[in-house]
Amino acid sequence: MNSARRFVVPQRYAGVSRLIAFLTGCAALGAPNAGCRPQPIAGYGSGGNAASASGGSSTGGAASGGKTGSGGIASSGGASSGGAPGTGGAATGGATGSGGGAGTGGNGNDAATGDAPDATAVDLPPACSTPRGPAAKQTAMSFPFPQNRQSSRCSYPVAYCNDDVMAAYNQWKTDTVTKDGAPAGRRVKRPNEPGLEKNSTVSEGIGYGMLLAVYMNDQSLFDDLWLYEQKFVDGNTGLMNWYIKPDGSGLEASPSGAGPATDADEDMAFALIMADKQWGGKGALAKNYIDIAKETIGNIWSHEIWDYHYIRPGAWGDSGAINPSYFAPAYYKLFAKIDTANATNWMTVVDTMYDVLNNKAVSASNGNQSNGLVPAWCDSGGKPNGGAFGASGPSPTNYQYDSCRTPFRVGLDWCWNGDTRAQTYVKLTSDFFSGKTVAKIVDGYDLNGNDHPQFQTGNNAQVQSAAFIGPAGVGAMHDPKYQTFVNDAYATVARRQALVGGTYYDDSWTVMSLLMMTGNFLDYTTY
Repeated sequence: MNSARRFVVPQRYAGVSRLIAFLTGCAALGAPNAGCRPQPIAGYGSGGNAASASGGSSTGGAASGGKTGSGGIASSGGASSGGAPGTGGAATGGATGSGGGAGTGGNGNDAATGDAPDATAVDLPPACSTPRGPAAKQTAMSFPFPQNRQSSRCSYPVAYCNDDVMAAYNQWKTDTVTKDGAPAGRRVKRPNEPGLEKNSTVSEGIGYGMLLAVYMNDQSLFDDLWLYEQKFVDGNTGLMNWYIKPDGSGLEASPSGAGPATDADEDMAFALIMADKQWGGKGALAKNYIDIAKETIGNIWSHEIWDYHYIRPGAWGDSGAINPSYFAPAYYKLFAKIDTANATNWMTVVDTMYDVLNNKAVSASNGNQSNGLVPAWCDSGGKPNGGAFGASGPSPTNYQYDSCRTPFRVGLDWCWNGDTRAQTYVKLTSDFFSGKTVAKIVDGYDLNGNDHPQFQTGNNAQVQSAAFIGPAGVGAMHDPKYQTFVNDAYATVARRQALVGGTYYDDSWTVMSLLMMTGNFLDYTTY
């Protein structure tokens, strides 16, 4: 992400509430009374919930979410097969879960348990009105929300609820998605980000929006965000310029909005691959989703990878300007399958960046060998680099609003691919944050683990950030011993009030964290 989110950067850097809700008609959840009926509880073998014949709301989603017919969430109403997984249930109800298929491929670091997540349907606790998936494939949508495909390698919040995801997605859309200032389609605005121009747009927000839209089956929004992206393409790289004026009249000047940002571009590329698997074809776009994905991945390789080994911040920098939170190994393993000309090269980047992360950025010399709190900016030797921006100004070197994403991006690679290097890293952050407890997580740390809050101070000292709590919770999913911490992280983020870092950023990480913690943030290519 563009560090301008949190400070002015140099111009070169481009259980109780649910019970009450159930007993009172779900009013506290904002759900219609008709949908608030007891659901089968796993282990009782009622045979599950029949899939809705209508495939979801005819208006395109809940009344609070999006415009009729264009926004909201299409839902199948549950898996057509029903049934509780595993051993629970009477002989007539429920299929026995297989625990996931055996994976193929991967490298020596991949766990022997296989890469294929467990896709078994699971019935849900009584107070959640949206049945657990996987929702059955429908015409023109392969993975309707919800999917709830749980990886056999990871542990999930015991009381997760798809209603929480839907509510968070609708809040994110209401707060940030607009046509105002969009020369085409729609954009994601930043209504109140500290230190940044009100209602401006960054490419990172377009990437986040595309991820959320594809997982929530919101094709209209997905296409609109890409149409907006195409209006602000950098002519030198073929990738989106990173910082756009609120009125859409051009790029921001201070700091300069020119040039791409790698974290945004890799999110967009991955989302495009998922769109190909979700909807196929091209929707309202000029080219097929998969063809655009291939072009984007090729441009990332050509302009945002340094010396075949290191992730650049954008179309600038070298091995001395590394942002560990940009490292998305699960994405790169998929890019290697799409960008076949660079398949080996992408895996080299994975290997190199894991070495930087686990053996250099986390080290005794940095004082973070037991907590995994990586610096926002470092060199290829892992040394914090306050000069990553050169003469233009200092760059942050503590664990801050970029760094906090690292457990999420790396955690995906354990849940999806079983890479033991990912497990090695998230064990450190999970030990640290679970030791702190969710209630005491703040929005910034020194590398040695001392509190270094950025906005969680003064009158906001009791307001937390979902961007710190959610990804920490996702990282902790790798081991059942962190179950209590995962439960607490989920519950805190699901309340949708941890917004001290700004509505746009914390809203976005609220939804992404909830998607992952409910088994809805997936690599569709494995199913």
